[in-house]
Amino acid sequence: MADAMRDAILNGFVDQNYLGSEELGPKILANNQQERIWQTLRQELYSCKSFTWAIAFITQDMLVPFKVIMADLAKNGISGTIITGDYLGFNNPRVFTELQKIPNLEVRIANKAGFHTKGYLFDHENYQTVIIGSANFTRSALLANYEWALKVSSKKQADLTAQLVDKIADLKQDSFVLNSAWLTDYRKNWVKPERVATDRHQTKILPNKMQKAALKQIEALVASGEKRGLVVSATGTGKTYLGAFAVKKYQPRRFLYIVHREQIAKKSLESFYRVIGGPRSDYGLLTGNRHNLQAKYLFATVQTISQPEMLANFNSDEFDYVLIDEAHRAAAPSYQRLLHYFKPNFWLGMTATPERMDEQNVYQIFDYNLAYEIRLRDALEEKMLAPFHYVGVQDYEADGVAIDETTDLRYLASTSRVDYVLKELDYYGYCGTKAKGLVFCSRQDEARELARLFSQKGHPAVALTNEDNEKRRNEVVASLVKGEIEYIVAVDLFNEGIDIPALNQIVMLRNTQSSIVFIQQLGRGLRKYPGKDFTVVLDFIGNYKNNYIIPLALNQDTSRSKDQAKRETRLPSFIDVSTINFSKIASEKILASLDSVKLDGMRELRQSYHDLKNKLGRVPLLFDFYQYGSVAPIVFAQNHGLASYADFLGKMGEDVNLSKYENEVLSFVTKELLNGKRIHELLLLEMLLEQDIVKQEDYLAQLKRHHAYVNDELLASVDAILSLDFFDIKQGKTTKKAQYGKLPLVERSNLFDYQFNGSLRSALDQHDFKNLFVDAIKTGLALNQEYDNQRQFTLYQQYDRKDACRLLNWPKDVSAPMYGYRVGEQDTPIFITYHKDDHEKRNALYRNTLADGRSLRWYTRVPRHLDSDEVQRLLNTRGMNLHIFVKRSDADGKQFFYLGKAKIQADSVREELLGVKKKPAVGMNLMLKHPLSESMHELLFE
Repeated sequence: MADAMRDAILNGFVDQNYLGSEELGPKILANNQQERIWQTLRQELYSCKSFTWAIAFITQDMLVPFKVIMADLAKNGISGTIITGDYLGFNNPRVFTELQKIPNLEVRIANKAGFHTKGYLFDHENYQTVIIGSANFTRSALLANYEWALKVSSKKQADLTAQLVDKIADLKQDSFVLNSAWLTDYRKNWVKPERVATDRHQTKILPNKMQKAALKQIEALVASGEKRGLVVSATGTGKTYLGAFAVKKYQPRRFLYIVHREQIAKKSLESFYRVIGGPRSDYGLLTGNRHNLQAKYLFATVQTISQPEMLANFNSDEFDYVLIDEAHRAAAPSYQRLLHYFKPNFWLGMTATPERMDEQNVYQIFDYNLAYEIRLRDALEEKMLAPFHYVGVQDYEADGVAIDETTDLRYLASTSRVDYVLKELDYYGYCGTKAKGLVFCSRQDEARELARLFSQKGHPAVALTNEDNEKRRNEVVASLVKGEIEYIVAVDLFNEGIDIPALNQIVMLRNTQSSIVFIQQLGRGLRKYPGKDFTVVLDFIGNYKNNYIIPLALNQDTSRSKDQAKRETRLPSFIDVSTINFSKIASEKILASLDSVKLDGMRELRQSYHDLKNKLGRVPLLFDFYQYGSVAPIVFAQNHGLASYADFLGKMGEDVNLSKYENEVLSFVTKELLNGKRIHELLLLEMLLEQDIVKQEDYLAQLKRHHAYVNDELLASVDAILSLDFFDIKQGKTTKKAQYGKLPLVERSNLFDYQFNGSLRSALDQHDFKNLFVDAIKTGLALNQEYDNQRQFTLYQQYDRKDACRLLNWPKDVSAPMYGYRVGEQDTPIFITYHKDDHEKRNALYRNTLADGRSLRWYTRVPRHLDSDEVQRLLNTRGMNLHIFVKRSDADGKQFFYLGKAKIQADSVREELLGVKKKPAVGMNLMLKHPLSESMHELLFE
């Protein structure tokens, strides 16, 4: 630690060429795409022994993610102190109430006049870290605002630390512990600070930024002569107003609006009237209760207008513009009857959830004309919805028994579970003066019993199921909005259609069955409402097989990449100022679920394929998956059951005609180049698709344009890859080269020209092959945008052992016998699995440890001695590049994160005896040249 602290100080305050430490070095913190100040505070909280914060302003909207961490810290006996105050009346009394709920936190009120500090002090084992700057403990300051904060660490005997301790002691002495009497008095005298009014009196409704973009796309569809179009718009993003703006622009002779509920028809009529205006008599309803058949703007329920005797009142060309709301229902017979009968100039479909679990193709119904798409993430980033704070917590457990899919009702609705749930609901709280929550559970009898117990314990609740009619549902919703009850307990009843903008809590007390339903239920609480600054989403996570769906749904991640899903679970996620937080135990349950599921199984890939095919109206290519954020193309390449995407298309029943050689070439490009980890081969293949012969000077110029490094070893490596010589390694009874067709893809006509071999040139005349070959290259080039082509490896990207052999320009793939490392002439790649899954395994003998966020203790194979040739070459510090690759555990597959180059700490090298048999190995400290980032530290080592 002493050396690391010294180096951090020298690096930060003397010369940046000294080896520094991300953990200990001084750093300017800010909010941007790559980092947020809150992430650093979070990391410090999880690694400290105690903390003291002196912060003037605190907002309730930042307390939810803070409480998640404090609950985890409480389990480890770690506590802290916050010193705050009443300066300018900024702190809402509710903030103090919520802070009092945190048992391992002492809250003190400063007596200092004009108390306006913004300092965060963390005590670690033998050093302290302080963060001081412009950022108060508010959501805006820690997640969004343009703020600066200086992070500095120092030893406990340092003068800076002594000054800090004195300042804190002085502040503590001139403060008192928050108490009920003070809070009662503060609440009584508190006057809410006035905010500058913004458009408070605006009466004219105008389209927002995303609605304007959508309107342009709809108008373009109409102008091009298309008859149908679909808008996908997340719940709460104003799709009704968007429809009204579109209709106003079109100025139809007569307009028909179709929806499945009378309540929605009535609300939509009012919204259209506000936007379009005109005589009130132009607007009418066609429902079971109202028959305004002559209205210019007719709002109808599908149940009424689809009746044959009702349709007889209208000519087929009666309406020149028809809008179907909740258009994902349009495959139902009643809607189909209308779609076949009416002949308007334009049909507009609008839905929040085009993906259907019943496999009906909504896109096809609207001629695959996706006019615009506003997904949940887009809407949150555009501030069209209320932000949310999602918290995944452990569900109730007793005697080590957890809730799962088979749990009996007696346990699901037991008094002890309800007590636990209510305690968590109170701890994490809500925005506003009273809870207005919607609870989703699994079964009707569970809903009724939970509602009874909630009410019995002082939290009035009503159960609603599909047995309750619309009148009853409306009455219960009205009771919730008025504050007469606190909770509605439902069973998949409020997934769509009914809006309760006043909701400030969403509670998940059930297994997550699908991303679609999860987002529908989450969306219920995100509509904006006066006084609602955020919604708390509390998810009680049991031992469910489907837990893995949760991070995928929250992050709208359809990539089918397990690595990505694990990152989303282990690290905090943000959507604008919305936060996604898992307690440590809940995170472990989700990771266990991820380890036991096959995200990229053929069943899952088939579903994703058909979803995208339905959306596009044609056979999707790999680049379509990349472009539309669906399955990560690399998933197809890494699937051991697929030789290439052509192989997958065949399994999907598509007619793809390829020869054996064409299949082999596609397999090579898919398995070896599609990942985009090196651009050089892909660029040459792309150039050869355009011209028969590529001169080396032109190839070099193209590499330069793409800022790709070049040397003689690299060019020789490209030759070895594209000639397949790199793969000429025995594997069983054959070679890898034989699997790729044996023939070199690219030949040299002389020393300086490249060309395809004759067989490949002929194959490119075949449409199916060329289409798939070009697609793989195009996709690989797109994926390469994530990599730095000026270097062999990109920091914090993932690589396997074969990637290392190729990118180090080695002539052969020697990854099979590499195991933990291979000492080359100039480069030694070292692969480290940090957490050993099995202590009996051979590699568990090598107890790698991380110190100071920059130093790894590492061991050679056994038996090795200090004078072994391999060790001597390794210690040749002048001529040897050590490349460090680390993965968290064996469960994380073959891919390792690249942590950069390292140097050996000379005085740490020593021969040691390892394992039960005491075999000799050489241990040494590997000092990372790039101090580990906080997020990578958390991802790999915590």
